Amino acid sequence: MAKETPLLPVEDAREMALFFVVGALCFLAALATLSAKSTYGAARSWTAEVEGELTVSLPDADRRGAESARKLIESAEGVKEARLLSKAEIDALLEPNFGSRGLPESLPLPQLIAVTAEPDAQFVGPTLERRLTEAGFANAVDEHADWAGDVRRMLAIARLVALTAVALLASTAIAVIAFATHAALLARRDIVDVLHLAGARDRYIAGLFERRFWLLGLRAGAVGALLALGAAAAMIFAVHSSGARTGLLPELSLDFQDLLILVLTPVIAGLAARIAARMTVIRSLKSVM
Repeated sequence: MAKETPLLPVEDAREMALFFVVGALCFLAALATLSAKSTYGAARSWTAEVEGELTVSLPDADRRGAESARKLIESAEGVKEARLLSKAEIDALLEPNFGSRGLPESLPLPQLIAVTAEPDAQFVGPTLERRLTEAGFANAVDEHADWAGDVRRMLAIARLVALTAVALLASTAIAVIAFATHAALLARRDIVDVLHLAGARDRYIAGLFERRFWLLGLRAGAVGALLALGAAAAMIFAVHSSGARTGLLPELSLDFQDLLILVLTPVIAGLAARIAARMTVIRSLKSVM
């Protein structure tokens, strides 16, 4: 029995360029989605750590006076814990800016007290500042929640930019597929005319192109997802092997949600290609043929 010849060629050299473009767009979209998700995780974990944390600076107090101030702070309403930082801990805080040698011994450093407030406590900072001033301590109270709000806003903007990039990349991929589908339809207009004469409906003809670009989108999306997985794994390996301090920067982890994003990338690419091909073919058949 002779093997049936497909109506559309099995291979088309022009589709290789489309495969490359869709694969590259899927790679960039997956990487941008992973970055957006990591940015959200970094913002949530960092702000959760600093909520309810305060630092009290006593520039003119010695160690004994700082201990008295600590007890005064700890007795205040809404304070869960107050801890006087040691000289080694202060040097560790200064190390990222001034190096391991720290500041000269002749340069006086303020005494620092790390304060943890109760979860539902309000106006702890102004209360501590007033009590310390009334007790005769020159002080400065820094509420970490103020910094957390700025970080949340900054990371929210970064996350919005990443999601906008994902949307633009997806729109570009759909537009490219639609253009390629229309070009393929025009190149095979003689086949479409014959199918029309044979009684084939528009849906059947659209299905031929639909399956073609569905498979192309799946393959290109899979390649893009694999490349994104490799790039993310390389960045994770580079960070962990160098022992670099990332600070507030988002860090890829490749957890279950990250892997789910990579698995869904080819599926979404295939569906987008399928829908774009179907809509383009049906519209073209109605307007041109």
